[in-house]
Amino acid sequence: MKIDPSNPADLSAQIAKAIRDAIVSGALPVDERLPSEAELADQFDVSRPTVREALKRLAAQSLIRTQRGATGGAFVNRLRFEDAYGQQITTSTLLLSMNDVSFATACEARYALERACAPLAAERRTADHLATMRAEIHRQQQPGLTDEAFCASDVTFHRALVDGAGNPVLSYQLAGAVEAMQPLMNMITFSARSRETIVGLHTEIADAVTAQDADKADDGLCALAQYTQQLAQNVIAARAKD
Repeated sequence: MKIDPSNPADLSAQIAKAIRDAIVSGALPVDERLPSEAELADQFDVSRPTVREALKRLAAQSLIRTQRGATGGAFVNRLRFEDAYGQQITTSTLLLSMNDVSFATACEARYALERACAPLAAERRTADHLATMRAEIHRQQQPGLTDEAFCASDVTFHRALVDGAGNPVLSYQLAGAVEAMQPLMNMITFSARSRETIVGLHTEIADAVTAQDADKADDGLCALAQYTQQLAQNVIAARAKD
C-alpha cells in the first residue's frame, strides 16, 4: 500500500483509499487485523493523527471495525448489503438534487429498475413481504393520514416489493431508486395525485404478486409509472402558468 506525498489530495484520504483498495482486492481479507497506528504511520511516512483520520473514514464506511483490549485493534469488517443502503440512498439523493435530472428521466429509471424485480418478487415473495404490502395499502386508506405519512408508506410498500425479489444485490441497487427517487418524485406529485388511484394501483400490484402473476405485476407498475409521469406533467404545466 502506497501513497503519493506530492499529490495535492488529503493524505488521510489517500491512506483510506489505499487500505480500501487492499480490502477490495482481497489483499486484506475479512477479519484481518490491520497494522497498528504506529506501524501504518511508519509505512506511509505520516503522523499518527493522519492515520487516525484515515481509519475514521474507513470506519464511517463500515469497512473496518475497532476492538479494545490486548487483542484489539482495527479489523476488516464484513460489509453487509443492508449496511451500505444508507450510503446508496445518500449518493442517489445528492446526484438527483445536485444535477439537472428531469422528472421524466428519474421516473423512467426508477420504474425500469423496479419492473426488473417484479417477476422475481412474484416468484419468491414471502408471507412477510405480502403482509407489509397489505399493511401499507390499509394505512394509505386512512382518511387522517398526512401527506408525509402517505409518502413514507408509499416508500415502504415499494421497498417490500423490491425486497420480495429475494436478491440482496437488487435490493441494494434499488435502495437509491426507491428510497431516494421515490420521495423526490412524491414531493412533486403529492399535491395533485389521487390517493384512491394510488391505492387501487398498489392493490393491483399486491394482488398480482400474491397470485404470483408476474405479467399483471408488471402491468400494475407500468400503469403506476404512466400515472406518475402524467401527474408530474400536469403539476409542471400548472406551475409554468403561475
